[in-house]
Amino acid sequence: MKSYILRLFAALVVSLGLVTLASVAACGSSSASTTGTVVLVHGAWADGSSWSSVTRVLQARGLKVVTVQLPRTSLADDAATVTRAIDAQQGPVLLVGHSYGGAVITNAATGDKQVKALVYVDAFVPDKGQTVGELASAVPGSCVVAADPTTIFNLATYPGAPAGVFNAYVKQSLFPSCFANGLPASEARVLAASQAPLSTIALGQPSGGPAWKTIPSWAVVGTADRVILPAEQLAMARHAHARITKVHAPHLSMISDPGVVTQVILQAARA
Repeated sequence: MKSYILRLFAALVVSLGLVTLASVAACGSSSASTTGTVVLVHGAWADGSSWSSVTRVLQARGLKVVTVQLPRTSLADDAATVTRAIDAQQGPVLLVGHSYGGAVITNAATGDKQVKALVYVDAFVPDKGQTVGELASAVPGSCVVAADPTTIFNLATYPGAPAGVFNAYVKQSLFPSCFANGLPASEARVLAASQAPLSTIALGQPSGGPAWKTIPSWAVVGTADRVILPAEQLAMARHAHARITKVHAPHLSMISDPGVVTQVILQAARA
């Protein structure tokens, strides 16, 4: 009888439109499709599969998850892709971005009342006018910054690219030590081989008005990150007044430490 009453009450609350992501995170409700969505946005040189471990845990907790596949053609294009993904959902959205995906969600969620929280994972958290390239080099020592980019990237032309714009691939020989330090060597090699390119135009495009100005934010900072150095991650997260969680992890903390990343996402959902 008690379980029947609880189910009846849950159905009533759903019918009144009062169920939120917080209730799902707290009790693992199976009614996630009607209560909101966690939208996961991958970084550069990656795709949605980088979120696989986090997705499995969130789904097991009853949350609906959507993983966006970015075109990686420009910051504007990628932000528009995420905005369309948000618009396709019913109810509140919790938006999560990794690395370059942090810049993307910062622009995609601006002024969007459907987005209730932002979670940055080893991510860029730009303010208005800042670029990804500028932020990557703000603290000396990033493994993706060099006077001669061809020492780090293989550059390839692509149809319709403006003059001087290329698709950039991280050299496979550098990928394990740069992006995947701490991961098993075999896994790092697979990630290097399966990387997707980023158009270099995205690195120099100024960010628009930041969503974190009006939307509460959280940040996971990998203290062993060699791509976006921890000092820069902390500076950006503090500037955005994000709630910060540090983890001893490389740039791909959602792969190396999915439990920590998932817990932060659930904290944001409960809040």
